[in-house]
Amino acid sequence: MSEIEDAATTVARLLKTEMRVVKDNGALASISVTSEWQNTDAFKNCDGQVTVGLAESTDQKLELSGKTRRRLSFVRVNVWTTDTPGASESSRVMRGKIVEEVNRVVRQNRSKPNETLYDFFNTGPATQAHKAYSSNSEASPDASGWTELSSGQYQQLWYSDDDRCQISYGENGEYAAVLFGFKVESREKAVKKIVLSFEGYGTAPSGDGVAVKVWNHEASAWQNAQTGGAGGTDETITIMLVSELPNYVDDEGYVWFLARTLNASDGATPATLYCDYACCAVTVNGVSYCDIAGFRNLDRVDVKPFIFRTEFTVKSWFFENIGV
Repeated sequence: MSEIEDAATTVARLLKTEMRVVKDNGALASISVTSEWQNTDAFKNCDGQVTVGLAESTDQKLELSGKTRRRLSFVRVNVWTTDTPGASESSRVMRGKIVEEVNRVVRQNRSKPNETLYDFFNTGPATQAHKAYSSNSEASPDASGWTELSSGQYQQLWYSDDDRCQISYGENGEYAAVLFGFKVESREKAVKKIVLSFEGYGTAPSGDGVAVKVWNHEASAWQNAQTGGAGGTDETITIMLVSELPNYVDDEGYVWFLARTLNASDGATPATLYCDYACCAVTVNGVSYCDIAGFRNLDRVDVKPFIFRTEFTVKSWFFENIGV
């Protein structure tokens, strides 16, 4: 039986994955997104903190039988900043930037807050989130033959911008393959749809093209194969999963997605895979709408240094049908 994710968890993940706060020097600010409450230790290593918690939830009947219902939740989102030694800009300015970013993220995603896009932006070999590897065959994700991509290759996956990550293997019978591991933050039983996408193309002496597949860890097999990318130009190839989803999220929360050339090298001409972008969109059972209901400043000026705080009220809901 599928689970319903609570509204505060959905909003917290939305902010964590979508917020991009840029400092005056052009660098990305480090923002901690956690459940309530404010943590002074977070200020030691971050430019600001955002906390998310449930303020109130009500259940509304939409017709007399009570089968069709709307669960209305109000989520409390707090932005916290304070002056710290060595900070590049004042906490008041940083608070304003985070407030505007919370507004932007919630408003732009108001009709799909329960959909999370995972990609390789700002990741690399040192990160503990999503992973990418190359190999000369479509081995299982736990096989020893995979080699993690370099920092430069990761950066070529950050955007859909024609700066492609190029993987080549030239021995006879070798394919060019890339393994993408997307770390899903939702509980696997709450997931209701997974959409995996690869953008790129493949070349080989006996024919161009790319095959993509997803790993079923229960069956220990690559499944749901799709092909494309045979024209020598970027093409987006997609796999959509809507059933037996826990079988595709492993015990560590990873969804493993494979892309490889349709054909192998002949020993004279290599098989080459060109990858411009890859992503995984996960939709959970939970709130289907959210928006900013209002916000206010609640600064603490009775302590030193001052703590600048803005509290948002985010309204969200989802509909459900209950059996008799």
